[in-house]
Amino acid sequence: MEYQIFTDATADISEEMLQGYPKLEIIPMQVEVGGEHFLFGPGGNLTVKQFYEMQRAGKFASTSQINPQSYYDHFEPVLKAGQDIFYLCFTSGLSGTYNTANMTIADLKEKYPERKIICVDTLCASVGEGFIVREALRMQKEGMSMEELQKWTEEHRLQVCHWFTVDMLDHLRHGGRISAASAAIGTVLNIKPLLHVAEDGTLKVMDKPRGRKKAFKLQMSKMEQGWMPEFGKLVVIGHGDSIETALELKETVLSKYPDAEVHIADIGPVIGAHTGPGMLALIFWGTTR
Repeated sequence: MEYQIFTDATADISEEMLQGYPKLEIIPMQVEVGGEHFLFGPGGNLTVKQFYEMQRAGKFASTSQINPQSYYDHFEPVLKAGQDIFYLCFTSGLSGTYNTANMTIADLKEKYPERKIICVDTLCASVGEGFIVREALRMQKEGMSMEELQKWTEEHRLQVCHWFTVDMLDHLRHGGRISAASAAIGTVLNIKPLLHVAEDGTLKVMDKPRGRKKAFKLQMSKMEQGWMPEFGKLVVIGHGDSIETALELKETVLSKYPDAEVHIADIGPVIGAHTGPGMLALIFWGTTR
């Protein structure tokens, strides 16, 4: 292809979702778990399985944004080979990665003035980011130019609906998303918060159902209220080391919408650091974010 699509390791996307589409380049990211430093993504030394095993053992995690040198190392060989770059970046609402990327890209544009580099703030995270990346690959496969893809992505990124439920509150507390008091009370009351990625790309708590079943029903109700199959039938279910629950949600979605293209993907360490094991996400094209 005349341009190469890039994303970062925040975009949790399964191998199955990539089959039959143009090659995707993924930039790895730094993760700290229990005081140890790891690299997550291609060429990294941390798997999703290892990450959740450490979390279940009581270790907390934090993440770091991609540094400029890493962008250079991944972008420059592609530019030297004569290809342009289209980078779908982790939401600016949760990280400074987008700003760092643009600063690096400005330098690279001076060094390679004949090449084009476009960086898009997806305003999406985890499997939601993976969702819009997969759809961008679909558009690329259908022949959309890089400039057309930028316009398409920026016009439709707020129609990617993210609905998450969280099973454990300790990791939201540790990351500063909720207070210690809220986490303690919520644990006693068996609250499974329903979160979403808002229009500004930040993570917000939208409801506080008690118990997994009520949270599950709330997720489905959000899809029932606004799913847009006429725009795209892709549905992604993400899970934090909870495949049985993910399969149950997939079965529920297909029983109601048998023509949906449902994929299951792991929620990796970048978002998993804040949400912990047992997280369940439902992603789809919708009328309301």
